[in-house]
Amino acid sequence: MKSLFFMFVGVAHLLSLNSGKAIYKNDISQRTFQEIKNEIASYEDVAKAIINLAVYGKYQNRSYERLGFLVDTVGPRLSGSKNLEKAIQIMYQNLQQDGLENVHLEPVKVPHWEREEESAVMLLPRIHKMAILGLGSSIGTPPGGITAEVLVVTSFDELQRRASEARGKIIVYNQPYTSYGITVQYRHQGAVEAAKVGAVASLIRSVASFSIYSPHTGIQEYQDGVPKIPTACITVEDAEMMSRMASRGSKIVIHLEMGAKTYPDTDSFNTVAEITGSKYPEQVVLISGHLDSWDVGQGALDDGGGAVISWEALSLVKDLGVLKRKLCLVKGSLSTLSLMLYLK
Repeated sequence: MKSLFFMFVGVAHLLSLNSGKAIYKNDISQRTFQEIKNEIASYEDVAKAIINLAVYGKYQNRSYERLGFLVDTVGPRLSGSKNLEKAIQIMYQNLQQDGLENVHLEPVKVPHWEREEESAVMLLPRIHKMAILGLGSSIGTPPGGITAEVLVVTSFDELQRRASEARGKIIVYNQPYTSYGITVQYRHQGAVEAAKVGAVASLIRSVASFSIYSPHTGIQEYQDGVPKIPTACITVEDAEMMSRMASRGSKIVIHLEMGAKTYPDTDSFNTVAEITGSKYPEQVVLISGHLDSWDVGQGALDDGGGAVISWEALSLVKDLGVLKRKLCLVKGSLSTLSLMLYLK
């Protein structure tokens, strides 16, 4: 809790949302590191009061209960869905009930993609029904699906070396997991790189350090000028199995069906609330989260927890009356959207 609060304080020195513009470090260079350190240290009592109220006081477990209500009542909140709009209205009403300032909705357009029915069956060297999750923004397969031989690779470099083998095949990426930031490039760019060498679809090993036969969905991106091909994540276990099969020289054939569709962007809202500070009302601390989630779970961690924690932060400092700078909460309909809007 203390580090979280201090993070908010630090942001205030780097961002000013007056006229929606950012202040960069050159604009605060007159302040020494020691001065900033001393100011942060001065909030120790405030931080303790927040911790006591949230962890031991009358608001103990309140954020957990609020999160439980949100995800149990609404469930998955895919961008463009009715469930997302229901979550926005619940959050809007709750922010008003908490007595926060300038609670309002700001219209915004959000993407609308739906996965529909999807399946993958390995036909050779044996029949095996695979667990898959289509990646966000993927196109669907043609009617009747795609049946093709598989080429297993462990990296983009290997794909390029074996480009002559890739045409007309389904590329299976069995990339080793190093870190999320590095390995996620295969999910983001896997379909594009496969399409460049003539593949008809791509299946990506789930970007995770651990698996219990659980595919992990996420967003992927197409590239202008490159054919769009269907793409989905498969389990770590299936990726490893096909890699072993390929190493023995076995021919692997998969039948893939995906009904994914992308619709026109949909009207939605960002949810905004504020508290005006007592000492520096012209300075702004921005905290944010996104209310949307993927469609295959409740979205409690990504990002229901972040959204509720941000809401709770405003409510706690309001009730304690300890705020010196204006605190602005933005609940974006879509991941990363809220901060972008306020930095434009």
